Amino acid sequence: MSAPRPRNATGDSFFAWEGDTLIVNILGKPAASKDAIGKPKGTQLKVSVTAAPQNGKATDHMVRFLAPLFGVAVSDITVVFGQENVNKQLRIHAPRKLPTVFTATTPPA
Repeated sequence: MSAPRPRNATGDSFFAWEGDTLIVNILGKPAASKDAIGKPKGTQLKVSVTAAPQNGKATDHMVRFLAPLFGVAVSDITVVFGQENVNKQLRIHAPRKLPTVFTATTPPA
């Protein structure tokens, strides 16, 4: 049996690679005026969505917003923790593109 993954899998950054999977720590902002990726804030990336924070609907909306920005299907994004919390971690399997906030970082070959 393998050891559980640590919640701080990204170390001092807001993201890390695990093979071809991108792990991203998110600081969500629900009920915003527009859907947008903001700037990193410590070890989290700020992501604003227009959906209200109700029963995880804002997180579901966030995943649907982020999927095309990473060039993946919604099913390629897993919410590790934080479905109903502003602090969350996502695993994005094999992203085909990266938003500009992920500068100078490319997926492993």
